[in-house]
Amino acid sequence: MAQLTCIVVTPEATAVETKADFVVLPLYDGEIGIAPGRAPLMGRLGFGELRIKVAGLVTRYYLDGGFVQVSGNIVSVLTNRAVPAAEMDVAAATQQWQDARQMPILTSEQEAIRDRLLAQARGQLQVARRAKSART
Repeated sequence: MAQLTCIVVTPEATAVETKADFVVLPLYDGEIGIAPGRAPLMGRLGFGELRIKVAGLVTRYYLDGGFVQVSGNIVSVLTNRAVPAAEMDVAAATQQWQDARQMPILTSEQEAIRDRLLAQARGQLQVARRAKSART
């Protein structure tokens, strides 16, 4: 059976390079599943969970936005940050959520910054919760 090659690159390093049976990505406006043989695709990533399925086992990561390109059976992800779900800091994400909710909004730029911080915190908390429930 054909497999995908999933490569996740951050500004610092290649965070993940693995074979996969199926990959799920957080697009800006929802999730998308990628199976071997998929048509070419380019998409904008949102803040959320990357799931890589290999031989029935699922590995989870938090992605901090970016872009995805699918060409052939290669899934290339460019993101600011890729964190294994098990390493998510729930306390830091909760604090970011609370701080962002209390930000004063006087300009549209401040509103955009607040909205980005809230989306990041929401994505981090969602990934951490899913990872915790998958372990139990």
